[in-house]
Order: sequence, then structure tokens, then C-alpha cells
Amino acid sequence: MMAHEEIVQRYSGLARQAMNGEAALDCGPQAFADGGFGTAGYDELAGLPEGALLASLGCGNPVAVAELRAGQTVLDLGSGGGIDVLLSARRVGPYGKAYGLDASADMVELALRNAEQAGVRNVEFLHGGIEQIPLPGQSVDVVISNCVINLSDDKAMVLAEAFRVLRPGGRFGVSDVVVDDTADPVRQAAAEQRIGCAAGALSVDAYRALLAGAGFVQVAITLTADHGDGVHSAIVQAVKPAIGPGLEIRPMRAADAAQVLAVYQAGLDTGQASFETVAPSWEGFEAGKLPHLRFVAVDTETGEAVGWVAASAVSLRPVYAGVVEHSVYVHPGCQAHGIGRALLSAFIAAAEDAGVWTIQSGIFPDNAASLSLHQALGFRVVGTRERVGRHHGLWRDVLLIERRSSVTGT
Repeated sequence: MMAHEEIVQRYSGLARQAMNGEAALDCGPQAFADGGFGTAGYDELAGLPEGALLASLGCGNPVAVAELRAGQTVLDLGSGGGIDVLLSARRVGPYGKAYGLDASADMVELALRNAEQAGVRNVEFLHGGIEQIPLPGQSVDVVISNCVINLSDDKAMVLAEAFRVLRPGGRFGVSDVVVDDTADPVRQAAAEQRIGCAAGALSVDAYRALLAGAGFVQVAITLTADHGDGVHSAIVQAVKPAIGPGLEIRPMRAADAAQVLAVYQAGLDTGQASFETVAPSWEGFEAGKLPHLRFVAVDTETGEAVGWVAASAVSLRPVYAGVVEHSVYVHPGCQAHGIGRALLSAFIAAAEDAGVWTIQSGIFPDNAASLSLHQALGFRVVGTRERVGRHHGLWRDVLLIERRSSVTGT
């Protein structure tokens, strides 16, 4: 879906102003000066074309927090006159590449002019909406944006698309406008209008929820400027879970049901995964698992799920709100490739984002590989339930393991 036509027209007009040598302002001049918009957040502008500076309409400097490295590929959502693309191109060097995407053809034309004037070659500007990024999946290392996501009326799709185009381990680092969760709606709307947020900004909690829903982990939102009435500029950072080549970790979907249950059954058939012998129905699986904190590892060529991780509530009592029990399964034919470690690492990060302070589970003592994996990621054995149940005619012990977060619930 393209950005609203009125927003596209508005920014096309600002692009034409910049091409005519006029400063482009998308909010009141005083708000622009007081709020740190435009070039106020930059300290490395030497050598940039005047047209890029005149059309700088952001609310921060995402390049400064993007941790760009030589040789990487970066995508700027809503690239405008290209200032962040040109700065990113410097950071990634001649063997890297910087893409800019904008819904305004006039902005793309302005950015192309600025790149040519700057003599920058490792850039490419694309015309399109940030809700449908015209790049293949897993094609960029870093996604940045500068005060643009708040302009979209489908922010969930923007974040889902950012997740799609990022490579595993890729980073999301944007400047954007956010609102307090308790902000007065009338005063908030007036402040948003004052600073140019035509489609409305997300609250901090809503932003976190949408990032988590898209599959991101290690979510951090840092307020950087106060625009009054509960409206702020912020740096929003997150990471796409890392995993080996040819694979991807993403949120579990209902469409994954058959493959998830097949992996479940294959694990049970080893006799080392659980006292269960038959995987539940999908309805039973969903009833026993929390609706969030579910991930699958998929083969990117076939789309087939080769592993999964999910959580169950330990208790409905409020005191246990931050305690979950997890299960992680990798198809026996795909083990020893780091899939279990990647899934569990993603789960731990997502759980901490969600405020979970203790993750626990049970492991058969004979399952040395699972015990070693969990201990490598911070789990400890807290006890043994001896001869707790019969499995295939034998009494078996279960090791109780747990991981206490060092960042949540301390």
C-alpha cells in the first residue's frame, strides 16, 4: 500500500522547494528549530550537497546509532532528499551499498541529483511505499529511517517488511516520533500536527508490541527530545534473530501448524524429548502455549519449518507473571547445525523484552546435547525429580533447569 496521496503530494512539494534552493519545512519553523528537526542532530555534514541539507526533514540521526560497518548494505525507509543515504554510503564504503526508498517521485529525483552532485556511486534510490519494499527478502544488513514511519497508516506492515528484507542478525535503527502511553489524546493530536505527524505516532508500548509481532528482539526505545504534550522524538532499535545461512527465525503462524507438529512428533519419536509419545492436535498445542514467544526456524528456499520454540505459563497467579516454561524442538535430521541454539537465543531475547525473569524446563539426564545447549546459554540445574514417571516401561528422572534474567526482574 502506498503512503496516503496527500502525504506524497505534500513531500513532493517540499522536494520541489529544495530543488529550487528553498529550505523545506514540514512543520512550523519554531517547532522545527526547537525540536531538533532537520540537520540539528548531525555532526558530519561537510561535503554534502545543499539540496540534501535543505530537504533534511528528520527528527534525529539514525546513522549515528546504526553501527554501520564497511561492506554492509543499508536501506533508508522514506529517504527524502537522501541525506541519511549519503551518510550511510560513507560508512559502508565502496564495497557496501546504501538504498533509499521514498513514495515521492520528486524526492527520488532530488536524492538522485544530490548523489550525483556528491559524487557518490554506491547508492540506489527506489520509488515506492515503505509498506511494500521493492527488495527481496534477506537483502540488507541494516534498516534505518528518519521520522517517516509515523507517517504510515499501516505501521505493522512497515515493520513486517523491514523484518522481511533484513538478513538474520540484521539491525533496525530508526529515529521516529512516539507518544506517551498516558498522553491526553486531544493535546497529543495537536502536538503531532504541530510537528508534522500526519498519520499519528505510536505509543512506546504499541511500538514495542508491533516490533515483537514482526519478529524483532532486543527492542530498545530511547527518548531523545520532548515536543510537549506527551510527544517525543526517539531512537528505536531492534534486531532480527541470527541463524545460519539458508535459514530464518520468524514468529510462528497458524499456517506452520502441520510442520510444527511434524517436528514435534519427530522429536518425541527419539524418546529423549518428553514423557509425551504423541504430539497434540494444533488446537491442543495452542491451548497449552502462550500466544506470544513462539518462533520457528525455516528453510528460506522451501519455507519448511525445521525447528520451533514456544512457552507455557507456569501459573495464572500474578506473582508468577514473569516465569514461563519453554520447549524447543529441532527435527532430528537437522540437528548439529546450530538451529537449536539460534532458536533458544531468540526466545531468551524475546522473553526478556516481554518482561520474563525466569525461564524453566525439564530435561531427561540422558539428553546430554540439550543439557549442554541450555547450560551454554545460561541455564542451571536446580534439582532432580527422581523416578518421576514411567516412559516406555522405564522409570526416568527429570533434571529441573532454569535461567534467571540479569536484565529483567532484578
